[in-house]
Amino acid sequence: MTRRKRDNRTAFFFILPWLIGFICFTCFPVGFMVRTSLTNRKLNGLSKFVGLANYRNMLKSSTFLNSLKVTIMFTIIMVIVTTIWAIIMALLLNRKQRLNGIFQFCYFLPSVIPSVALAYAFRTIFGKDAGLLNGLLGFFRGAPVSINWLYDKHTVYLVVFFITLFTYNTGQMMLIFRSGLSDVPAELYEASDLDGATNTQKFFSITLPMISPLVLFNAVNGCISALNGSFALLYPLTGESGDPNGKTQVLSLLIYKEAFSNMKVGYACALSVALFILAALFGIAIFAISKKTVYYEN
Repeated sequence: MTRRKRDNRTAFFFILPWLIGFICFTCFPVGFMVRTSLTNRKLNGLSKFVGLANYRNMLKSSTFLNSLKVTIMFTIIMVIVTTIWAIIMALLLNRKQRLNGIFQFCYFLPSVIPSVALAYAFRTIFGKDAGLLNGLLGFFRGAPVSINWLYDKHTVYLVVFFITLFTYNTGQMMLIFRSGLSDVPAELYEASDLDGATNTQKFFSITLPMISPLVLFNAVNGCISALNGSFALLYPLTGESGDPNGKTQVLSLLIYKEAFSNMKVGYACALSVALFILAALFGIAIFAISKKTVYYEN
């Protein structure tokens, strides 16, 4: 046996545990989900092959179309909001000042709280009758305030996207941007100072292009987090129906409702396939945009 074959064999044995895990915990569940989506399987296990009926019913459903629209909007806005906020926090932390490590710890601390616990805490803050925010507004106003923040179509999105600023994904983005900012060559800023560039010009001409690969990385991770992790945040806040009137019913909430409340496992799997395709389309779109916007030094 040649040395090259021995090296290839050794490498194969090293990746074998990962390969087994990938097949068992990724390929098999995805294949089973696609197969189940072609049946009318119920939660009690009874099923019958129905072909593409679930997909036809899905495309005719106004609930699904609304959920698809909400999911796309929620994902785009969440990625934009969390990325911008993470960059702002990273810029503040990149400034040389005392107690910088403590500030970084305080900014990141809310991000390590589980999403469900975070959502319930904010649900208490934004409650209608006994909410902390309404209590503070009533104190300064001198009269009771009972704004239904989470169940009013005019305020629910403001509250939800405000809460996303404290999720783990935003904190992770902040740390990645913080690391990237420290790697930007100082001589670029020195040259721009000689040219009389303003701070805004420095940011858009030097800082943003230099950290654009990190923006791409965080955008992809943020997109995946918005599509897959939205359930843990929205379910405690607005319930499985995405109140008010389905305004926050993303696909993950609809999948849960169809599978466990309506017991339509087959239909829920068809919705999961739609979510999988949507995630793939988002990834393709982000990488297509990055070809013209991301700067690679080499």
